[in-house]
Amino acid sequence: MADIPLLSSVEMARFVAHGSLRFDAVVPADMNEEGIEVLRNGIPGVPYGSSVQDAYSDGSFVRRLIELPVVAGALHSLVGPGPSVDHHAVHVREPNEGRAQPLHGDAIIDVRTDAFDVQLMYYPQDVTPDMGGTLSVPGSHLRRTNESDTGRYQNLRGQSRLVCPAGTVVFLHHGIWHGGRRNDSDVKRYMFKIRFNPTVRQRRLWDTSDLDDPRVAENLAAHFPWYEHATSRLELYNRVLLWRALTGDDSFDLDHWVTRVSNRPQEEIA
Repeated sequence: MADIPLLSSVEMARFVAHGSLRFDAVVPADMNEEGIEVLRNGIPGVPYGSSVQDAYSDGSFVRRLIELPVVAGALHSLVGPGPSVDHHAVHVREPNEGRAQPLHGDAIIDVRTDAFDVQLMYYPQDVTPDMGGTLSVPGSHLRRTNESDTGRYQNLRGQSRLVCPAGTVVFLHHGIWHGGRRNDSDVKRYMFKIRFNPTVRQRRLWDTSDLDDPRVAENLAAHFPWYEHATSRLELYNRVLLWRALTGDDSFDLDHWVTRVSNRPQEEIA
């Protein structure tokens, strides 16, 4: 994969902690103009589990989008080569529509601690504050919920409402809490998402040359304002489990959390 820029360990650690990675304005302007027209006309659905090749023909807009070097490198780093397409959707928020999407996760309760799907979200136009953007809650992706269990919550401390330039691509862990915000502008807002399923084990798929960088542990230990002090330890615990699975290093820990609760000595006293 020398021809595409893979994520670093520091970036992967940030994804594991935050549940997202954002790449601003990485899609060229001419593609964004084409993208708006493509999304306006709609993109036909594909069968669940389709290969990228079967879902998007060579030279098509979507195929060219996910083959952009930055996008391809991030996708390979997160889910590996040859992911399958779970589904895709064109999301449209009408001008001055007066309503927002409830805060939700995109799947039923998902108990995987050693694997995850990613959602690519592409924004072909500038998203301004009055256009609403996509709301997400950093660090929420490993807190197990069932779809719209979080729909009653209107605002959480530390939430992020996307404001971005045209051509921005965001990768989300499938479990992150998010929702499309109300569009109070006079402009129709478009967003295109694809959910990718891995087809290989998600272990050391990125550039691991900086695996010992101190910023890896710093990123994994990130705290978010909506956490309560005690329950934040559960988030750290789940991050360690995921990082161990991604790296194959079962000795990695943060403040002894996983080591402590998994301690089951097997030596018996005679």
